[in-house]
Amino acid sequence: MSKSKVKPNEPARGWLARWDAIPLYVRILVALVIGALTGLLLGERALVFEIPSKVILQLLGALAPPLILVAVTHVLMTTEVSGRMAGRLAVLLLLNTTVAIVIGMVVANVIRPGEWSELKKPATAADKGETKTASPAELLVQNVPKSLLGPLGDKQNIIGVIIIAVAFGVALRGVRTKAIGNVQDLVETAYQLLLTVLHWIIQLVPIGVFAIVAKVVGTEGFGPFKAMGAFIISVLIALALQATWYLVRIRLFSWVRPLELLRGMRDALAMAFSTDSSTATMPVTYRCLTQNVGLREKSASMGALVGANFNNDGTALYEAMAALFIGQLIGHDLSFVQQLTIVLTSIIASVGAAGIPEAGLVTMTLVFNAVGLPLEYIALLLTVDWFLDRCRTTINVLGDVNVSCLLDGRTRAAAGSGTSDGR
Repeated sequence: MSKSKVKPNEPARGWLARWDAIPLYVRILVALVIGALTGLLLGERALVFEIPSKVILQLLGALAPPLILVAVTHVLMTTEVSGRMAGRLAVLLLLNTTVAIVIGMVVANVIRPGEWSELKKPATAADKGETKTASPAELLVQNVPKSLLGPLGDKQNIIGVIIIAVAFGVALRGVRTKAIGNVQDLVETAYQLLLTVLHWIIQLVPIGVFAIVAKVVGTEGFGPFKAMGAFIISVLIALALQATWYLVRIRLFSWVRPLELLRGMRDALAMAFSTDSSTATMPVTYRCLTQNVGLREKSASMGALVGANFNNDGTALYEAMAALFIGQLIGHDLSFVQQLTIVLTSIIASVGAAGIPEAGLVTMTLVFNAVGLPLEYIALLLTVDWFLDRCRTTINVLGDVNVSCLLDGRTRAAAGSGTSDGR
């Protein structure tokens, strides 16, 4: 009976093994290309792909908070995190964010992209009298857990409870006989359990990437790039300068070498760009830092998990540049004091920006209000934000990597003494 079960599964295991052997970033890039082609072919009909992309992103977002909780708990239990490290973390986060905003404002003042563009404020759905009602598929998406504990407190979300129960019930089968001798064993078992579920979801990421890109290209196209080309180029230049700042500091103040770092972080950076979510990428970032780069668990946790919740340098840079761009576009020149206000407000807004797609557009209202810019012009940015948000999300993740490497210091940990695969 056991033989009859093994044979039918052998081809599946072989196919899955070959698929899993392909680097994640390669699968993501292939999905990007196929998704773009599909979007061009289907046009508005590609909107159907919005549902699977939302489901996968919600699942990844739901897994990130408990992973942070368990990983940081394990670090605090097994290592000594001094107040000095916490202080260093705060200084690094503030420094990186301030540098990002200054770079963005300098580039915006030099290139002045708003003076190159002639755009009219687009009509909103309210102007057109359009209303949107949730479809049955969207109602189903709403039942997919956005957090692991959320459905447990919602009597109406039975589907979410079932999804959580099935996922962790199957994952627990692999550790059901493991003895739990103390609290540390319990935490480590929970950590391995979360990594198992994470691995399953990561296998779906290329499918989610295909769906996201097909939907965006099909409904938005590439036309907006022509109208806001100068702004796009300016933002990309500023983000490239910020990335250079990260890599130079990593080279000077840590044992990690930039090229080796970029090779080791390919999965996380490609996932950040394609999923447009630093929260969804956070578990992959942590895995790459510990397993591929070789950082200590403490450094990876403090920088990529704890620091990531306050580190949104790409978002801060973009919000400052967007304010200057709109000011230039409508002929509202901002004074030095107003630009200083943008710096301070962008720092505050970036801390409040969650690591999910389009969150920066919400916190951008703080920046615009602070200097008296009309909020309705934020709608202009939506035409290209689906692309620029991916770029700044990638920089956000690279900023987390930067902090982790600097916290790890100039000396590499001995083999098996500090990485997640050394236990």
